[in-house]
Amino acid sequence: MIMDQIKYIAPEISLLCFALLIIMLDLFIANKKALPFIAVAGALLSAFFVLMLWGSQATEAFYRTIAIDQFGLFFRLLILAATVLVIMASHKYVAKFQRFQGEFYALLMLSAIGLMLLVSAINLITIYIALELSSISLYVLVSFLKDKKSSEAGLKYLILGSVASAVLLYGMALVFGMTGNTCLTCIADYMKGMPAVNLVSVPALLVGLVLLITGFGFKIASVPFQMWVPDVYEGAPTPITAYLSVASKAAGFAVIARVLMTAFGMPAWLHTDWAVIIAVLAAVTMTAGNLMALLQTNIKRMLGYSSIAQAGYLMVGLAAIGMGSQGDSTLRSGLLFFLLSYTLTNLGAFIAIIAISNKIKSDEIADYTGMGKRAPLLAVALTLCMVSLTGLPPTAGLIAKIYIFSGAVDQGLLWLVIVAVINSCISAYYYFKVVKFMWMGEPASADKVTSSWPEWLALALCCIPVVIIGVLPGAFIALAQNASVLFGL
Repeated sequence: MIMDQIKYIAPEISLLCFALLIIMLDLFIANKKALPFIAVAGALLSAFFVLMLWGSQATEAFYRTIAIDQFGLFFRLLILAATVLVIMASHKYVAKFQRFQGEFYALLMLSAIGLMLLVSAINLITIYIALELSSISLYVLVSFLKDKKSSEAGLKYLILGSVASAVLLYGMALVFGMTGNTCLTCIADYMKGMPAVNLVSVPALLVGLVLLITGFGFKIASVPFQMWVPDVYEGAPTPITAYLSVASKAAGFAVIARVLMTAFGMPAWLHTDWAVIIAVLAAVTMTAGNLMALLQTNIKRMLGYSSIAQAGYLMVGLAAIGMGSQGDSTLRSGLLFFLLSYTLTNLGAFIAIIAISNKIKSDEIADYTGMGKRAPLLAVALTLCMVSLTGLPPTAGLIAKIYIFSGAVDQGLLWLVIVAVINSCISAYYYFKVVKFMWMGEPASADKVTSSWPEWLALALCCIPVVIIGVLPGAFIALAQNASVLFGL
């Protein structure tokens, strides 16, 4: 029976085999240029196995630890796409690691395996193991530059991540102690039979739920659990910063949505109560992220605080899901559509930054002055991504915000949408500050900033869909709606 279910984790197994292959080849070949191509091939093969499962009936496997549903498959594809794009954009950057290029690609793939398992896990123990698998790899990758900033970033990420993991585990222990189960659907069955009328009447559940939200809040960089973001984003290798900002965040939202909707989706008072908590956190998160981003002079720190603000917008969608009917797939599809748009936009911005910063050896926004003359295509791509992150036409960012905010309004969260719109206006200042420096100043050097064809391809694969989604979003909205099928709902 177990052997019949191996096909459900074939994507992860194939990616693991390629990660081990890269480690072995790294020991015996002197020319490391083949390693990124092998890594990309491994991720594409893994994506092929995911697509083979697409459209299959939602089911569970391995003793109710893994769910095979459209929701999980969508996020597995999203994580693999982010992994491929990061590898393509970083092959020149990774050359500076010299003897450790194989380890870089292998650790990145191992982290992807952990994230892929995380978005499909329907058991608290499996969730924790998958989370730690991805996190341990990322702790190492953040400190990979081995300089002062990178080492400090890695240490901070390790310490704060360990604390968050301990808090999450304690929350899981409380939920297990109360329900006697670690299976999410089993926990849901217990919750449905509870006679309580609100969370306050069940202190153990309240504390356990708060601790779970705290642990997952660290993963998605929600205030007040975001203190690691600016230093880690600045000190980590830029490709890893890009990966953290999209793949890790997407997986974090996937798992918190699955846990809240599946285990704590019923009765009605329960999902309404946690929706209020998420809504308050969303308002604080987007406001704090945007206000702190206004003060930044380093583009990686600025995008770090921007990612905090974006997490707040995503939490608006999560709060709307909690306020609505748990069987309403339209609200879930809004969250998926926003994550798809955000992934493409943020990766596009970081790929342009990787190409530019690798040439000018600086991440200071002021050093981007005149980049429109030195690298016009890169400047156009970065400008497009800044426009999309702001939420202006004709980009994916506008459609994503309309989709997710309209759902929140329908669920009675007009006050939260007003806060989100105000914050979007605030964000325009620091996003367009970068655009101003690139197009309205004289460059410090006349040297052209060049890029390799893998970087151009990765940038095109991000930026072209950003425009297409902004102009013709129908097919992508349909994709998000098809991917919103969640096991048990």
